[in-house]
Amino acid sequence: MAVSALIVSLLTACLLAGCGSTRPSLPFDPAAGGTEDLSSDQMAQTDFNRTLTIAMRDNLSSLVNLMGKLYRRNPREWRKSGKASLEDAIAAVRLSIETRTPPPSVAGLRDIQLLAAALDPNYAGDRVAAFVYGMADTIIAAHDGKTRFYAFDLLSADHVYNAARNVEAAAWLLATRRDAAGQPLLLANEMTDRGVNLSFEREFGALIGRLDLVANLLGENTRRIGINYAQNFMFFRFLPVR
Repeated sequence: MAVSALIVSLLTACLLAGCGSTRPSLPFDPAAGGTEDLSSDQMAQTDFNRTLTIAMRDNLSSLVNLMGKLYRRNPREWRKSGKASLEDAIAAVRLSIETRTPPPSVAGLRDIQLLAAALDPNYAGDRVAAFVYGMADTIIAAHDGKTRFYAFDLLSADHVYNAARNVEAAAWLLATRRDAAGQPLLLANEMTDRGVNLSFEREFGALIGRLDLVANLLGENTRRIGINYAQNFMFFRFLPVR
């Protein structure tokens, strides 16, 4: 009895104190690495919820990596943003993802609408910002608009699966679509006499792989809820009380 009361007291104190923080912003800096500090909101997360949260963090990290690569290969794009440097342009897009505020040139558009605009040959704005933000918004929308997940969250495996297919389609369009002059909308993968750069393809592959894994896990998790209930009913036993 005393031990149980102590545990409850410690958990309550942890929740009240915040265990260092209450609900941290999602860390998706690819250079940061490691894991986040213990926070009170993790008390409402199962192991499965933590897996989903980490997968989302890594997906957004991949998008930041992709953005940096695209800006470096297409410097004219970040200059369209009016920012003083590449780093400032990247920081601005990261902030827009965190606050879910589209870049001004595509204000009012959402998820796949943003991707369609970014891959339109007639689009004149910062194509990298619109493309990366559109990818992020598509992935977050498929996760019910959330980047952190808790025991009471119910996500759709079909929506996450569809997001993975959208990423595949966006990667293919990025590699094949041309402007009026026949030039790629954005330079990405490179295969020339000077060398081969397939880092963009690897980043897209990592995104698609994680999304497909999450979709499969969501489907299995839903199936196991019913199986676990049936097992508990079939093998029900009274438990000793002394």
